Amino acid sequence: MKHRIVAILNFLGLDIAKAMSNVRGLRFFLKDRRELKKQLAGSSDFTFGRNYPILHERNEEAGILSGHYFHQDLHVARRIFKYSPQKHVDLGSRLDGFVAHVATYREIEVLDIRPQENKVKNIQFRQMDLMQLPEDMVRYCDSFSSLHAIEHFGLGRYNDPIDAKGHEKAIANIAKILKSGGIFYFSVPIGPQRIEFNAHRVFSVQYLLNLLDPFFEVVHFSYVDDPGYFHKHIPLKKEDIANNFGCYYGCGIFELMRK
Repeated sequence: MKHRIVAILNFLGLDIAKAMSNVRGLRFFLKDRRELKKQLAGSSDFTFGRNYPILHERNEEAGILSGHYFHQDLHVARRIFKYSPQKHVDLGSRLDGFVAHVATYREIEVLDIRPQENKVKNIQFRQMDLMQLPEDMVRYCDSFSSLHAIEHFGLGRYNDPIDAKGHEKAIANIAKILKSGGIFYFSVPIGPQRIEFNAHRVFSVQYLLNLLDPFFEVVHFSYVDDPGYFHKHIPLKKEDIANNFGCYYGCGIFELMRK
C-alpha cells in the first residue's frame, strides 16, 4: 500500500523523499545564510539576489558511479575506442552519456525517432523510425550500438506507434544494417520477463538469446545487477541464464558479432 501511495504521488509530480530532505535541510540553509551575510557585512563585492535553496544535497555522495547507464555507457565507449571501427552508428542511446563519450574521440551517427536540432562536432543525427528501414542503410556499417533503447520500441512512450513486436523488428533491422562480421553493442533491462507499461519491457536472458541467435553470435556478456554493480565478461552458464543472473531489474550488456 505504501509503495502504491508513493507511486501515485510521484505521478502527480510530488517527490516525498525529496520534500522530507528539503524540510530537514531548511534549518541549515537559514543558518548558513545568516553566517554568510555576517561575513559579507561591509563588503560591496557581492549583493544577495533571489534565494535559490538547494536543500537535499548536503549528505549526498559526489555524483553517481554506479547503475545501468553509468556502467554500460563507459564500458561500450571503451570497447569502441579499442576496436576503432570504420563507421559506428547508434540507435536511441543516451546523448548526454554514451554518445557524448564516443564523440570525444571519433565520429558517431545517431538514429532516433525523436527530433534533435542541436549540431555538435563528431555527432551526425538522423531522425528516423527504424521500423521503416531505408534501402541505403542495408549493410551500412561495421559497428552499431543501442543501449537501453529497444525495450521501449512499440510502447508509445516516445510517440512511436504501438507495436507488440517492435523490439523484434528493431533487432531484425539492425541485423540488416550491419555488415557480416560487424559488432553490435546491445543493452536492455533483464529479469523476470514483463512489460511495465508504458515505460519499458524487461527481458529474460533466455528470451534474448533466442531472439538474437538467428542473426548474431555472442562475443561477450556483461551485466549490471540490481544494486548497480558491474560484472564484466561473464560466462553464460545455464543456471545463471535460468535465474537471469539474479536480477529483477538489471541491465544485460551484449557484445555481438553479425553472422
